[in-house]
Amino acid sequence: MMDLTLLRSFLAVVDTGAVTAAAARLHITQPGLSRRLQQLEEQLGAPLLDRGRKGVQLTELGRLVQQEARLILGRYDLLQEQIRAHQRLEGGVVRIGGGATSVSFILPAAIAQFHAAHPTVRFQLKEAGSSEVADGVRSGQLEVGLVTLPVQDHELDVRPLMTDRIVLVARPDHPLAAVGSLGARQLDGMPLIGFEGGSAIRRIIDTALRDAGVAMNVVMELRSIPAILRMVASTGSLAFVSQVGIEPNPEVAQLAVRGLRIERQLAVVIRQGAHLSPAAAAFLVQLGAHRSVAERETAGTPDSEA
Repeated sequence: MMDLTLLRSFLAVVDTGAVTAAAARLHITQPGLSRRLQQLEEQLGAPLLDRGRKGVQLTELGRLVQQEARLILGRYDLLQEQIRAHQRLEGGVVRIGGGATSVSFILPAAIAQFHAAHPTVRFQLKEAGSSEVADGVRSGQLEVGLVTLPVQDHELDVRPLMTDRIVLVARPDHPLAAVGSLGARQLDGMPLIGFEGGSAIRRIIDTALRDAGVAMNVVMELRSIPAILRMVASTGSLAFVSQVGIEPNPEVAQLAVRGLRIERQLAVVIRQGAHLSPAAAAFLVQLGAHRSVAERETAGTPDSEA
């Protein structure tokens, strides 16, 4: 393997025109520099310098080495500067994945806050279900994933992030919207717009309704909360959605349901033992701080339990 110190020493001699002057520039002894030059010539298998009374001159192969050495050292110096820039959060890419709720409602504010301090860091976002996101992190396609628990995988480091309430919404003129507080059994048989079958959030909702003895009529399945809310407003059907996805929206109203509390735990996953990029590591700190503030802000939301 080429020793870059040998190349730098060789170029110092070329630039100064003498071993003595180059040794002084490099703060080493003249014999020490001569040994470096000898080592380089031995590694390359060719004489690079002709030594005479007036100093040193490049051989023809020495001219070739001079040209390539400058390119090699220039690329290496650039690489070092790029690494330092990443460590200073002046560059880099955060490859992160999450479900529709995370990508639409959790990550945007956190990324905006991070960009305000580190505008040159780029983000690559992938929207997918929790299992696909976990697979992406496991394979290295993603550095960070936001998933719905449980995730049981010895290859992943699971870090709980927040508790997400799942709430019932309806159109403001829906008959149930006029009722102050519903009993869970009043939902039995009602038309429901659900999340995609097989998704983590759908399984949590279905399990909670089944445990409460409620059989709802799923008339449509959609992936994203905005699409579900728009369809609720258009069709008059009910829907269970993530509370973080309900922004001030005159087209829908949140309904309180006695005896029914649906929650899911969101978590950050990274590969076990992975060395995150400086940007990704810093964003995880930012994301944790951002969500803790958001949870405190929503802590006073009315409970749907009796």
